[in-house]
Amino acid sequence: MACAAPTALAESEPANENVPLLTEYPAYDRPALGKMTTKEPLELSGSNGHRNDSEMESPKPGKVTGTLALACAAAVCGSSLQFGYNTGVINAPQKVITAFINETNFKRTGEAMGQEQVTFIWSTAVAIFAVGGMVGSLSAGFFANYLGRKKSMLANNLIAFVGAALMGFSKMANSYEMLIIGRLIIGINCGLNTGFVPLYLSEIAPFNLRGGIGVLNQVGVASGILLSQIFGLPVVLGTEKWWPLLLGLTAIPAVYQLIVLPFCPESPRYLLITKNEEEASRKSLEWFRKDTDVAADMAEMKREYEEETKERRITILELLKKNSLRRPLVISIVMQLSQQLSGINAVLYYSTSIFISAGVEPDIAPYVTLSTGGAIALMALVTVPLMDHAGRKTLHMLGLGLMFIFAVILTIFLNLQTVWAGSSYISILSVMLFVVAFGLGPASIPWLFVAELFSQGPRPAAVSVAFMVNWMANFVVGLLFPLMQDGLGYYVFLIFAAFLVVFFLFTWKFVPETKNKSFEEISALFKSKSQRDHEANGTKNVYEQGGLLAKNC
Repeated sequence: MACAAPTALAESEPANENVPLLTEYPAYDRPALGKMTTKEPLELSGSNGHRNDSEMESPKPGKVTGTLALACAAAVCGSSLQFGYNTGVINAPQKVITAFINETNFKRTGEAMGQEQVTFIWSTAVAIFAVGGMVGSLSAGFFANYLGRKKSMLANNLIAFVGAALMGFSKMANSYEMLIIGRLIIGINCGLNTGFVPLYLSEIAPFNLRGGIGVLNQVGVASGILLSQIFGLPVVLGTEKWWPLLLGLTAIPAVYQLIVLPFCPESPRYLLITKNEEEASRKSLEWFRKDTDVAADMAEMKREYEEETKERRITILELLKKNSLRRPLVISIVMQLSQQLSGINAVLYYSTSIFISAGVEPDIAPYVTLSTGGAIALMALVTVPLMDHAGRKTLHMLGLGLMFIFAVILTIFLNLQTVWAGSSYISILSVMLFVVAFGLGPASIPWLFVAELFSQGPRPAAVSVAFMVNWMANFVVGLLFPLMQDGLGYYVFLIFAAFLVVFFLFTWKFVPETKNKSFEEISALFKSKSQRDHEANGTKNVYEQGGLLAKNC
């Protein structure tokens, strides 16, 4: 009887070239007195340590269900839209807010500020948002593990209310300091959201839809930017009287999420792998899939759990030191830099002044600025179906290449304005196409990649590090671009063009394609050849050992 399991293994699993890796099986100790034992992996239901056919197969392709759509809407409209809104909202009312800063100082001191001082305070109000984002993103991994993805998003809305109140009442209190602190606090909220939302979306999505659903994060960001630009028009809320309300409206997405998200369950992957709550994970998965046949999905998550139990949970410090995680971490960081150092935030933060430089009348410039938000929102929707068909790497390289071309064209025709009047129109068109190219890939793919490249253990720490780098680059661009523009004039976009070439070459050489791959398959891409050979030999030894014991019996 002691040899029954090995015999069954030997007979039911003949050797072939498609033998799965050892990590898909319970880890076996050395057999003693003819008895096979295990190291107590997470129990595989209905198999007594052996996997049945349904557990061995890959997860079946999923579909968009109403419940999945509800959860995506709660996360995207409540969090991602928040990020986009606060990225773009400060752009259009620049003139009235700088006037408020000057007026406030005059009431206090009886003297008007110099233009350089006003510009510095204004730039601080713009860039401090990214400082908050750095703080928030660095904390995102901790809270995502400690509270869970869902509870973290819900709790984060309290921070949004504080930030909205400070910004909304800053004029009433005659305090531009309240405006700056409010921008800092709402930045913390958005930094946390940039960690929570990609994690939640990637973990609730079926593997075949993970790219498209992951892009929904960028759809929310782009929609928020567009809404902030519409509401910021002088004929709407971008006026001396109503700009505080414009900034305070950021509380609305938080209210929406507090109403809708409680009806959605926690991430099934988090429940199983982090909390070890198998039944809760199964119910969550059934709710998202609207299907009770989730055995293959559960088995795939259990395999990831078994792999994770071989090493303890990774902290940020350990992540930075661990050699085996260095390559995916470097790729994640460079992908984030390719988004922020591409020049896109220079366009989003200062597009109104860029269009004025291109010859647009100051009163018309805010309306032309709508084209940037509209282009990003449109391209975010276009890339949803493309992500799982064309592939992440292809779209990212295409976007970077086109951005380089339009950055060069923009530089050339900005410098030709004194020679040819028509160059202004080509400059404006170049800005619009630059934004379209950004929306094609760099807008969404870096956010998606970080969640895909890491297994459950190091994923939250990797998200925190990568997104902190993203926000840091965001801060640097937001703070330095006005100074760069003053110093370099129309040649400022050549700096971004040089960065785009570097990022294009890096993506081509080092970034893997991840479309239609499970987390387990993506993790295997980064294993060294010696690791793969070791695991393959281990699998072979298990089969040979099972056959030998069966023969001896």
